[in-house]
Amino acid sequence: MAGFLIRLFIVALGLWLASLMVPGFEIRGLWTLLFSALLLGVVNAVIRPLVVLITLPVTVLTLGFFLFAINAGMIGLVAWLFDDFTISGFWAAVFGSIVVGITGWLASAFIGPRGNVEVIVVRRSHGNTTDKT
Repeated sequence: MAGFLIRLFIVALGLWLASLMVPGFEIRGLWTLLFSALLLGVVNAVIRPLVVLITLPVTVLTLGFFLFAINAGMIGLVAWLFDDFTISGFWAAVFGSIVVGITGWLASAFIGPRGNVEVIVVRRSHGNTTDKT
């Protein structure tokens, strides 16, 4: 449950940063932000894989660049469902999805697969140690 909440807040952070950085990408209200993050997670888990599979030939033909349009469409779908979440156009959705994606990518460097914060400790031995058995 904690992992789910951490990932929800990461997506919410990405959406909030996108609303600050991308002109035409606007989210008004904390509840709209949190519910949009929740719905975006559901859309990305259920609908996005189907859309990627259906549009696979176009994605291959464009060397993967069509995935930007798919990601923009997923955010556009979520924005369409909320009155306080507005996107002014296609490019605002594309750049917003890039900000959300980069935020998630950076956060995933610190979050494990179960949603736990991971700390890597490297211990180095100093000096000459030999194993005498």
